[in-house]
Amino acid sequence: MYLEVRLPWNVIIPAENLDQKGLILQRSIIIRLLDEFACKKATKDLGYYLAVTSLEHIGEGKVRQNTGDVLFPVVFNGLTFKLFRGEILEGIVHKVLKHGVFLRCGPVENVYLSHLKMPDYKYVPGENPVFMNDKLSRIGKDMSVRFIVIGTKWLEAEREFQALVSLEGDFLGPVS
Repeated sequence: MYLEVRLPWNVIIPAENLDQKGLILQRSIIIRLLDEFACKKATKDLGYYLAVTSLEHIGEGKVRQNTGDVLFPVVFNGLTFKLFRGEILEGIVHKVLKHGVFLRCGPVENVYLSHLKMPDYKYVPGENPVFMNDKLSRIGKDMSVRFIVIGTKWLEAEREFQALVSLEGDFLGPVS
């Protein structure tokens, strides 16, 4: 789920942002690092980038020949989010279809729960379709559901994960 990672990164500071005062330079490096980190989104190995927690080290800057910009190697600690097979999580239903539901779980938008993986639940069509079981337990839009992850898939082009989940297990299903 959440991972604490230590990452090396290269931060490029434009020549016009350079100053002789160390604090202003350090501030520029941190701001640039945070901007680049936010744009990266996710990687297959580490999952979704969430936050920079601490800056460990700023290396010596190297001037780039053509532009005059300075490249600083930095090492920082960060927080990431990645789904793992067998993990039990909660998500919010955002789409109900005849063959299953799509949930959101943290930064993951495409978590699919098939009707085949919802034992005892039947699709009930209507203006607000839901899945309901004999005990009148409902799974519908904007409801919270506890599930187990069956598998994940990394989509390189979109730089995001998809997950397939199930309610087959103890204490899984709608959460009140």
